[in-house]
Amino acid sequence: MSPLPSPEEFDDALGEPPVTAPTPDQLERAAHLIRQGRLVAFPTETVYGLGADATNPQAVASIFRAKGRPLSNPLIVHVREQTDARSLTTTWPELAQALADCFWPGPLTLVLPRSSRVPDVVAGGPAMRTVGLRAPAHPVARALLEACGVPLAAPSANRSEGLSPTRAEHVARAGLKGVALILDGGPCVQGIESTVLDLSGPRPRLLRPGALDPATLRQVVPELELPDAAAPLVGSPGLAPRHYAPRAPLRVAVDPANWRGGIAEAERLGVIHRVSSQDFQSNHPAHAVRIALPDDPAGFAAGLYAALHDLDQAGVTQIVVEAPPATEEWLAVRDRLRRASCPPGGSGV
Repeated sequence: MSPLPSPEEFDDALGEPPVTAPTPDQLERAAHLIRQGRLVAFPTETVYGLGADATNPQAVASIFRAKGRPLSNPLIVHVREQTDARSLTTTWPELAQALADCFWPGPLTLVLPRSSRVPDVVAGGPAMRTVGLRAPAHPVARALLEACGVPLAAPSANRSEGLSPTRAEHVARAGLKGVALILDGGPCVQGIESTVLDLSGPRPRLLRPGALDPATLRQVVPELELPDAAAPLVGSPGLAPRHYAPRAPLRVAVDPANWRGGIAEAERLGVIHRVSSQDFQSNHPAHAVRIALPDDPAGFAAGLYAALHDLDQAGVTQIVVEAPPATEEWLAVRDRLRRASCPPGGSGV
């Protein structure tokens, strides 16, 4: 294994952090960095995460500095096995066991009362008594967890409020300070964040819709309570009014027949629509950059962030996205587009 630069060399280095294939040597290098209190970006099946030792408050604090993330915004802790999760919570109810048996490893985060092993900085401050726990399915994430032997606090590896990364190059372009290494595991298969389910109250409550849809969750949680977009929620990341936003302003086109209304001809336009949408295929300026995504919600979600990254790279000045259907299986996509289209400082409602 090659010698490790000092923390000062990492922080002061010019250019992008090193991107490497997840070979056994590089996984051990990444694990060593984690144990030293450093930051490592790694792939999950949802998006790329920015990982630190969840039991090391100083290491976790560096995540917030790197992202420009508010300290009140809690972090999800990634574990390899259910036994690891149980050590981080004061209670492991039967429903948590049933959900973990059914959906772990996978894109489901369970919010439970935290144990003393979880530092305040992970939870969003001393007043927050819960922690979000997830066992990722991506083989690189699981190999890293095994190699480092500690739980990983890991939000998405991008600047706060910005577009989540689904490829290693997205992380490298984000310009996060203090990232020691990026493990390149290829494109994220699901491409949208985990579903967050709160089990700390009297009823199971969906805090953040994600890769695991409500219909699938109801196989285990028939009484699932869906979020109210107008009601404030705490205890989960990804709930700020503005979030998941590309550099270019984004507008959701509710009326496909008149989606070009209000767009100046001089705009360098980016358009995202479903493959079957005739209005978007035939009615766009010649200079527009157009990306068609699959008609099904999982396929659309898997390609959405990558498409937005591509449009930002193409230098568009305005992005228009076809509004998804107002059905439950599109809940996660609608949530991401609502937050991504919120202007800076906006309320999102």
